[in-house]
Amino acid sequence: MWIRTRKGWEIPEREATPESAYYNRRELLTAAGLLAAPALAAPALAVAAPKRNEKYTLDRPITEEWAATGYNNYYEFNPYAKEGLAALTSEFVISPWKIEISGQVNKPQTLDLDDLLKKFPIEERLYRFRCVERWAMAVPWSGFPLSELIKLVEPKPAAKYLRFVTVNRPNQMPGMKQAPYPWPYFEGLRMDEAMNELTLLSTGIYGKPLPKQNGAPVRLVVPWKYGYKSIKSIVKIEFTSSEPPTFWNKLNAQEYGFYSNIDPKKPHPRWSQAVEQLIPSMQRKPTLLYNGYEQYVASMYKGNEF
Repeated sequence: MWIRTRKGWEIPEREATPESAYYNRRELLTAAGLLAAPALAAPALAVAAPKRNEKYTLDRPITEEWAATGYNNYYEFNPYAKEGLAALTSEFVISPWKIEISGQVNKPQTLDLDDLLKKFPIEERLYRFRCVERWAMAVPWSGFPLSELIKLVEPKPAAKYLRFVTVNRPNQMPGMKQAPYPWPYFEGLRMDEAMNELTLLSTGIYGKPLPKQNGAPVRLVVPWKYGYKSIKSIVKIEFTSSEPPTFWNKLNAQEYGFYSNIDPKKPHPRWSQAVEQLIPSMQRKPTLLYNGYEQYVASMYKGNEF
């Protein structure tokens, strides 16, 4: 008889968003010391009172800061829990920070993040954020459009995709030693997705520098896609002529596609995506196509890539 052994990255649906966590989240976070998590945030190097771009509005209240910084996936620090991540980041060094730009560009270079931030105005945007596990938030991100960085390095005509890579520091990121994943984390976007006005390189949240557990010092925010596409702690961006492999697609292509656009009618193989639950109240709301950003992105997907 063949017995199937569940791989490390495969979790039962019941563990994706535990009901006990939903109804006891304040008690759990308090017990874990997460309500004090902002004290463990990144040093003030990226944002200072950013001006809000009023073009981007929400259909829901902004998520409480303690919840957005205390309930999160960052497998490099803990692949098995969403809470308590801030306490695991004390050894993670985020300054100085450099980003290597390579591949199909006329101006390949390695950029110091502090110098890069002097080139582009930082603004705040209110975005919906949706995890593939069905929990959702409404977050005030600060940063600058990825398109500005793309223009700076002058892509060649052959550049059709961007490949992103997270920092690789197992001695500072304890979760990397706990799970047999193909570290470091890597993701990708098509060029038109990367150039879309919504795509943000974020360096802050709630008017403050990104906490380490939220992807400091710089992460991607792609609000019409499931959260795992918004790669954290970026150190490499490569411009490629062909579609790059992505982390979760490599682990399980049946469950995680390259595009991963939010679609309430396309269920995950293990659960429906028709409804989401807002952190921290866990209020249930219908999932919106493209997370509600259809007017900005639908024209890119005439072939219905999801």
